[in-house]
Amino acid sequence: MTKTHDGALLLGEKAALPASPDDAELDLVPNPHKDAAYLVRFTAPEFTSLCPVTGQPDFAHIVIDYVPGEKLVESKSLKLYLGSFRNHGAFHEDCTIRIARDLVAAMKPKWLRIGGYWYPRGGIPIDVFWQTGAPPEGLWLPDQGVPPYRGRG
Repeated sequence: MTKTHDGALLLGEKAALPASPDDAELDLVPNPHKDAAYLVRFTAPEFTSLCPVTGQPDFAHIVIDYVPGEKLVESKSLKLYLGSFRNHGAFHEDCTIRIARDLVAAMKPKWLRIGGYWYPRGGIPIDVFWQTGAPPEGLWLPDQGVPPYRGRG
């Protein structure tokens, strides 16, 4: 399981890309506005993992939306965590849900959703969506902004 730290241990420091998600660390920082239901969005348009069968690279556009609770995830640690999937073999569904569940376990947000928009392999794009439940009432929740795959036409 991914490790977590309270306090930005990686921020401002040189940090190598972790070898795997199990070796990655997610740094947490206090939420200065825990009384407000606001949306935080992270977009990773060049996410990469490996097919567990062929070892070939798979690419995705990952969008993570969450409503923070007591803690925020520090963006540099999240970037390194996401990069740690580069040599990790797992199917699209597993990568997408693992990211969401690791973030939920680390931050304990009020709400989280993830969209994994995977680029086609074998001619079929696979999009994976997951959320913790209904979003908080009154939350401004914009569309994730990723158009459906249309191929060349």
